[in-house]
Order: sequence, then structure tokens, then C-alpha cells
Amino acid sequence: MNVLDKVLTLRPTSVVARLGTASRLPVLNPRDLVKALEKLPAALPCLPVPNRSMLPGLLAAARGEDAVLGLVCPHPLADRGAAERFVTWVQQVAEADGHSRPLFLQAGPVRVSKVEPEAVGQLQEGLFRLVDAGFSLVSLDVSRLEVGTAPEVVRRLSTPVVERELALEVSLPAVSVGDELEGARALLAGLQRQGVGVRFLRVSASILGEEEPDVQFLQSLVELAAQYGAGVAVGEAGRRSARVLPTYVAAGVKKVECAAPFEKLALASYPEAVRASLEQKAEKAGLGAGELLGVVGEQLAPLDAQDASRLEALTFAEACEVLAALGASRTGWKSMLFLAENRGD
Repeated sequence: MNVLDKVLTLRPTSVVARLGTASRLPVLNPRDLVKALEKLPAALPCLPVPNRSMLPGLLAAARGEDAVLGLVCPHPLADRGAAERFVTWVQQVAEADGHSRPLFLQAGPVRVSKVEPEAVGQLQEGLFRLVDAGFSLVSLDVSRLEVGTAPEVVRRLSTPVVERELALEVSLPAVSVGDELEGARALLAGLQRQGVGVRFLRVSASILGEEEPDVQFLQSLVELAAQYGAGVAVGEAGRRSARVLPTYVAAGVKKVECAAPFEKLALASYPEAVRASLEQKAEKAGLGAGELLGVVGEQLAPLDAQDASRLEALTFAEACEVLAALGASRTGWKSMLFLAENRGD
């Protein structure tokens, strides 16, 4: 077998079931990709696709930079078919372009705000759909839950993810300002007692400080997470500038989700009236306009060919910059070689 054939054997069974056995698209578990990048000064990049025209640009950037790439579906439970459409769309575009560098697909963060059995049961049903849809990482946002409640709720919700041995990401729960580290410790210890393995502990860039991140706190968080076999993921990164991204890598962060630059590009491609309408609806829904676009984009009139091509080109340029800033350039082939040689480990 060649390198790609060996890497394809590492795809989760749920991914193979969704893509089909004939597919040669390497959608992998980010747990394996973290191992492959362990000795490299790099973090896994995770980027959104607010508009369909952006996907070819994102994938082209990953090929041009020879980079591992994560693609995020931010609200996969927005409607019953959203998750399946996202994965099918990624597969179609990636295979049409002959994409052969490692990908991972993230569902969420899925917001968890209620702990009543009925609400948790509905969410768990939704998470089963996400696993069956072919996502290799599920992110749970428990930032609205108390730290004493979150571990039990995560245990109940994460069953479909844990059963398939997929990657699980959990955010910091609700804690007072200044108590984030102790909150993280309580969450990780609680999850360990519940027998739940977490691949990533997610922290928002706004907690760290977006322009001048609190590096000491971040390093302490990285060290704490490592004690529980987890890595730190930074969410909502790069809102002001991509210049801050290397700081996360230097601190030992394992994954960085960088949505804002791509949401801005997508919004700018629509007429002013559409943007204004999105902003009004987003404010009512408690979301950012770019975030809402990722949910309702399919309901909007498609961009004309010229605007779509321009958006794809701008996305390519922005993605290349982000991938380089996260140290992801030249990680694609290196990670494949590592995985091909260490499949049994």
C-alpha cells in the first residue's frame, strides 16, 4: 500500500460509512493528527465555511500550503439535514478537486444550556445524527452550565461520540472571572470521574485577551489539560488580527478555530441590504452576523459568478495566511508519513 492507502485505513468507521468505501478522501480523527504534529511547532487549524463559494478556496489553500485542515459546521443542528448537507458538500468539492491532504470535520460548538432530561435527550439524539453524518470531532459548549453540573451532562451527551471513539471537545463551564483555571481543573477532574475522555478543552480567545493574550494563564491551562490527556483549543480566535495566532502555537495550544476573518469576507460579498437584514436578525438571536450567515446562507440568493469567484480567491489568500500563522504549512505530507508509519501505535 502507498502512503495514502495506509492513512485511509485510519478513518473512523462512521466516516467511511458516510463517504462510502470507494472514497479516497482522508477525513481523519483529530486525535491522530495531534499525535502526528506532536513534535512540530503547529496547531490544528479549524476554519468555517460561511458561504459555499469559499470551500474550494479553503481546500486549495490547504493543498498550496501542504497543510492539515479542519472544517467546522458551527450550528450542525440548525435543522435536521444541516449536518448531512455539510459533509456531502465537503466530500463533493474535495473529491472533485482531488484533495488528498488530511482533513477533519468539526460539528459545533453545540450549545448546551438546559439540563432537564427531555432537553438532554433531544440533544443526544442530535449528536447521534452528527456522528452518523461523518464528523470526526464534536464540540460541546457548556459555558452556560455550572462547573458542578457540566461533567454529568457531558457524560450523558457524549455517549455516541465516545462509543465511536471520535474526538470530543468541551468548553470551559460558567465560572467567575479569575477562576477559569480552577474551573477547568474541576471540569477535567469531574469528566475523569465520569469516565469521559476529552481530546480538547476549548477556551474562548476573549477570555485570554484577544490583542495581548495572557500567555502565563494559557501555558498553565495547557499544562493542566495535559495532566488529563487533553489539549487546549482556542475558539473565536483572530477577530482583530491573525498576528496573534503564533502566540497560541508557542504556548502549546493544539487546535485553533479562526472564524472571524472568513465570516467578514463572506458578509462583505453580499449587498448592503442583505448584510443589514442579517445584522438585525443576528442581534435578535444573540449571534454575530457572520455566524448567522453560516446558518441561513443556503436560504439566501446565490452569489453571481463574478462575486463567487472573487470570494473564493479572497478566501484562498486569507486561509494561506492563517495556515502559515498556525505553523500548519508543510504539515500535510509530514503527518501522512507519520500516520502511515505508526498505524499500529
